[in-house]
Amino acid sequence: MTDLNALHDSSRTLVMGVLNITEDSFSDGGLWLDPAKARRHGADMMADGADIIDIGAESTRPGAKRVSEEDELTRITGAVTALIDHPGAVLSIDTTRASVAAAALDEGAQIINDVSGGRLDKELPHVVADHDCLYIVQHWRGWLAGSHGGAAPDADTSHYEHGVLNDVRDELMRQVDDVIAAGVRPERIVIDPGLGFSKPGIEHNLPLLAGLAAFKATGYPVLIGQSRKRFIGAMLAEAGIEEPTMDDKDNVTAALSALCAEHGAWAVRVHDVRRSIAAVRAATIWKQYAA
Repeated sequence: MTDLNALHDSSRTLVMGVLNITEDSFSDGGLWLDPAKARRHGADMMADGADIIDIGAESTRPGAKRVSEEDELTRITGAVTALIDHPGAVLSIDTTRASVAAAALDEGAQIINDVSGGRLDKELPHVVADHDCLYIVQHWRGWLAGSHGGAAPDADTSHYEHGVLNDVRDELMRQVDDVIAAGVRPERIVIDPGLGFSKPGIEHNLPLLAGLAAFKATGYPVLIGQSRKRFIGAMLAEAGIEEPTMDDKDNVTAALSALCAEHGAWAVRVHDVRRSIAAVRAATIWKQYAA
């Protein structure tokens, strides 16, 4: 059985591998829809050293359409039951639906990763409280297309009046206050500044990475999900690499994983586990000699 206290208070940076069971995720949509392929990919990431597998069945890329609740439930519970008996498996569920969270937790998942930070389904924090699992509360101002009856997310969600670092931290802490009010214990909460969510450009994302200490100062562990985000392509373009390959993006992702580890992130969420495992472990050794 997973020790949630030890997981929450990990003294080293963890690596969370992404398992997208979706048709249209921005970098690997459709690759793992087949249950056998999903199971094998999850097992492969654990073999490569992933501490956590984050399973999602609904794309959150810009313009993505919501999948039905039934489809999300089927995909998620199938993946959980396929992977939960793997030795040492720690499974996180990337969902904004309370019903999906409850079903996955009942099957043995240990973490809920809510990109809406408790705002899209008000019952989800109550499910988390009832199951006493870890809860990743992410900052995001916009919603999936059609989630509130409209055809697209809210219009301008990337204007930060007091600077992106200050506004994201303050808004995220208000989200944390709300989920605590719903019954979630503070010692079960992990925060995520939500890179790329309502943050399209380099100017929105790099201040959050450079300001990681401001999020750590809240006292909550910090998850960083930088992997293959659009701003990484923009960084490469600014560096003179106009048509970056996926390898280029994964190399930058790994470099950022090392920097996040050096600055004390709780975990990094990545697609290419092997590269980030090497980067995080190298950064850990660096810290030992820098101390």
